[in-house]
Amino acid sequence: MEIRIGTGFDIHKLQKGDYLVIGGIKIPCEYSFVAHSDGDIFFHALTDALLGAVGYGDIGQLFPDTEKKWKNVSSKVFLEKARNIIYDMGYTISNIDSVIVIEKVKILPYREKIINNTAKILNISPEKIFIKGKRFEGIGDIGKGEGAFCIVNTLLMR
Repeated sequence: MEIRIGTGFDIHKLQKGDYLVIGGIKIPCEYSFVAHSDGDIFFHALTDALLGAVGYGDIGQLFPDTEKKWKNVSSKVFLEKARNIIYDMGYTISNIDSVIVIEKVKILPYREKIINNTAKILNISPEKIFIKGKRFEGIGDIGKGEGAFCIVNTLLMR
């Protein structure tokens, strides 16, 4: 049995807006991500974790922000592509563990929806996914609510 570990990271500035997209779920608030696509930090980091685990590249290579066709696209498209790549290579997802760091929005009320949506896209059990919401307690730019980031680790098996 072959085991592969992937780590993904994504960060975006926040601006005034009506909602954030995290894990494909619209979270109503007074912010939005500054991004070329929808700025979904969880799906971006997860996409990179999956691609990195199999040594396929990264989100910037497959979906460069210099191409207009990716402007305002749902990050679900990126995750679906990464899913297809790893499944075509014969890998299965053992687990996904992540931390979303954002000061002004609570993740907990949306965690189950994000997990279930992600599990549906990846065709895996929701029990294989966990998400933790954390804050920077006012420290630095993230702590002042100027941005948010996500770190994802994933374990694949073949």
